[in-house]
Amino acid sequence: MTTTLKQRLKDDLTAAIKGRDELISSTLRLTLTAITKEEVAGKEARELSDDEVLKVIAREAKKRREAADAFELGGRKEAAERELAEGEVLDVYLPKQLDDAELAGIVAAAIEESGAEGPKAMGAVMKIVNPKVAGLAEGGRVAAEVRKQLAGG
Repeated sequence: MTTTLKQRLKDDLTAAIKGRDELISSTLRLTLTAITKEEVAGKEARELSDDEVLKVIAREAKKRREAADAFELGGRKEAAERELAEGEVLDVYLPKQLDDAELAGIVAAAIEESGAEGPKAMGAVMKIVNPKVAGLAEGGRVAAEVRKQLAGG
């Protein structure tokens, strides 16, 4: 039987607790709590699919990066480093992100496919690009690349 992503998180949490790894255990606890919250949200409780669990993990990792940036701006270097370390723990569970060249290629193909020209066509291009890069690139990166290419840059 294949192990679900949620079960893998639980198994890794158990291993981290046994190994007394505070960083991993606290990060996985918070992530599993976010998954449970998502499962009980709405009218009735349900089990999340691996894809839905991935979205929760990606959201949690993004929160860590944003918090690290905020701590860095606030001059709290230790807190920023902790948030970045937690983000790295979560990155292990996420699919490898597209590098800039791969993302640029996908966006260029989408622009060609849609025949889009100029910044006003951004929505049409994003509709084509988003399903292709779901979970492989953050929305902000994708939007920036689309904007750049539509502006002729």
